[in-house]
Amino acid sequence: MQNSYMRITLRQLLVFRTVCEQLSYSRAAELLALTQPAVSLQIRQLEELLEEPLFDYVGKKLYLTEAAEYLRTTANDVFQRLDVLDMQLSELRGTLKGELRIAAESSAKYLLPHLLAAFQQRHPDIHPILNVFNRSQLIRRLNENRDDLVIMTEVPDEMALEFMPFLNNPIVAVVPAGHPLATSPAPVPLKSLQQYTLVRRENGSGTRRACEAFFAQKHIHFNNVVEFNSHEAQREGVSAGLGLAFLPRYCVYRELRDGSLLELPIKELPIVRSWCLVHPRSRQLSPVAQAFENFILQERQLISTIAAKFESTPTAVTTLS
Repeated sequence: MQNSYMRITLRQLLVFRTVCEQLSYSRAAELLALTQPAVSLQIRQLEELLEEPLFDYVGKKLYLTEAAEYLRTTANDVFQRLDVLDMQLSELRGTLKGELRIAAESSAKYLLPHLLAAFQQRHPDIHPILNVFNRSQLIRRLNENRDDLVIMTEVPDEMALEFMPFLNNPIVAVVPAGHPLATSPAPVPLKSLQQYTLVRRENGSGTRRACEAFFAQKHIHFNNVVEFNSHEAQREGVSAGLGLAFLPRYCVYRELRDGSLLELPIKELPIVRSWCLVHPRSRQLSPVAQAFENFILQERQLISTIAAKFESTPTAVTTLS
């Protein structure tokens, strides 16, 4: 049995991993510049070597079998080790190059490109790949060990993770210009928000999780709720007059700056969470990932300077304060 596993090729693992990511033979074939029969043949050969089915069709949807989940973990590990080898050989030649795969919470996607640009100025041969997910998706990716580094605000205690907080992510209450709360001559009581519609994120969002914990602590309850699955949709919902929202300040910095949205002056706000750089404790960081972690650790002043560009205080909030 062990000998049959030794006959698995990197080509087969690449095809298998692509099918896992796309959940489609045809899309995998397109990405790999292969025909669909060629992809099917590679998967069939893998199944013969493993003596286990790898995919099931339920209706028209493709699902991974338990054997496929195990093989995907192994394939990811193999390709990660090859990436590390390539980076280590680059270091021997006096250069540091390769791909840096980062998965981040959606609230980080506004600031993170600016940090990556500053990082790439120091390491021009490193090519960042940034993918954005909600918190529940990030936890799944951490379990699957799919990324070099993950950036999230609330690190799960039940997982064996290394993490490093590096920047606060304040969540504020925002309303459109002209909203009754924005024109109040006095500071806004937190409980007065309950009479308005709340525009919130979907289940699995880290922002929603932080807000719900805050509401429970403050005994705040919203009877009317509208739900969207992105910060952009939330922001547009507030702009359209659907209600108020609790949003990371980084997500609405342009609107706060131009005055189309206003941050409510509420004594109990902002809700402050810290972005953390996270990876599984068992994962040895690649040279490229280690370089980015060192950059975050050593360039705190630069990071603060970049973050300060996103700070904005609308005139109405200054007046109400």
